[in-house]
Amino acid sequence: MRIYFMGICGTAMGNAALLARAAGHDVLGADKGVYPPMSGVLAAAGIELHEGYDPARLEKIAPDLVVIGNAMSRGNTEVEWLLDTRALRFTSLPAFLHDVVLQNRRNIVVAGTHGKTTTTSLAAFLLREAGRDPGFLIGGVPQDPPMGSHLGAESDPFVIEGDEYDSAFFDKRSKFIHYRPHIAVLNNLEFDHADIFRDLIDVQRTFTHFSRIVPRNGFIVLNGDDLNLQALGAMGWTQVVRVGVGAGCDARIVDFSESAAGAQFTLCWRGQVWAHVKWSQPGIFNARNAAMAATAAGLALDAGNPMSLSLAPLAKFRGVKRRQELLWSTKTLTVIEDFGHHPTALAETLQSFRARFPGAILTAVFEPRSNTARVKTLQTAFMQALALADEIYIGAIDRPEKLREEERLDPAAIVQQLAAQGLVGYYSPSNPALLAQLVENTLKADQNGVRKPRLVAFFTNGSFDGIISGFVAAAKATAS
Repeated sequence: MRIYFMGICGTAMGNAALLARAAGHDVLGADKGVYPPMSGVLAAAGIELHEGYDPARLEKIAPDLVVIGNAMSRGNTEVEWLLDTRALRFTSLPAFLHDVVLQNRRNIVVAGTHGKTTTTSLAAFLLREAGRDPGFLIGGVPQDPPMGSHLGAESDPFVIEGDEYDSAFFDKRSKFIHYRPHIAVLNNLEFDHADIFRDLIDVQRTFTHFSRIVPRNGFIVLNGDDLNLQALGAMGWTQVVRVGVGAGCDARIVDFSESAAGAQFTLCWRGQVWAHVKWSQPGIFNARNAAMAATAAGLALDAGNPMSLSLAPLAKFRGVKRRQELLWSTKTLTVIEDFGHHPTALAETLQSFRARFPGAILTAVFEPRSNTARVKTLQTAFMQALALADEIYIGAIDRPEKLREEERLDPAAIVQQLAAQGLVGYYSPSNPALLAQLVENTLKADQNGVRKPRLVAFFTNGSFDGIISGFVAAAKATAS
């Protein structure tokens, strides 16, 4: 089959195109900008890439199937041509994965507001380390396993990141509804994606729909500490396994501790010690990600005893790019980039930083970029999370013209509230101006006297207009 991907250079679309290529299909695609790193990976796999969208070109190519990415919308020239002519068959990415990749597999689908990419990576990594050949599709850039997608053996599980966001402009169901879970991992549940969900109850509704397609011989691996997941009810149509720190959990995390040397914890399965884990991944949230991944992967291999899966490989797990990724470090300055864009993620990461960098000045630099971060819905929660830092810089709201003024997050108000708590806060509607202020207040100020060590942490799910690399360049110049 000849398959054409619209928006092929996105992480999910590109990795799905690679899966289709590995399955023996003739694959090509287009994007408004053919950009790295995905463009290089696709070209190396022999996938034909086109810059921009052109209905005449698409008509000439005449593929058997067009996969329309989630970023595509009405007004796109190729979308309009497809709808006008009905000349070619088209589908969404999740529906394509359902039909072409997941149909005959025993799938582990990792869902939740936070930690999906890391938990998916961990499950795939542990299965590979156990000598199996799982398939996987990861919505980020993992270091372990060393690629974002792999078809794997049909006899082994397929691990996929299950997003609750909608599937396409013509399919408003959550993506994970398409993914045929045999084991559903419910990491956590909070209100997010304010552009498509009305409230927390609306999010819980789609998670309930997802849980109802787990077969009775499958499993729901549930965060047993999450009250919003507990509100979903008993889910008696399948087997439910609880993971967490609480006494009622089947897989229980005990004795967690964290310091500059790393983190450690013990994982128990129904009262028996499964493993003592010492690793480099920070925070109790990553310990929970590991416990969820290990339980799901272990149950996939042995439904009666997940402890047959060795957790020794966790000691060498390197994590995922842009998840607390170290960019620069000296005796007095550490610079980290993190994908955090929800108040809970920011708060948990900042708390972890306190344990890992004791005594350091903690500077948080936040870009309100996601569709939830751009609006006022969680403004108080963002203020409370950022208050865990010593200094707070808030950058420009992404695409402010798309929101009414009364809808938008109010960074100036957040800074004012932080100042009332005795914290130092800055806001600029210009990211380049924010960078200049950050350099002036940190790098240049530190040159003028002896200061305590400082950690500068950038939080964004986008590019932050390049100011992260700009700050790192300035730090290197200052150090030289």
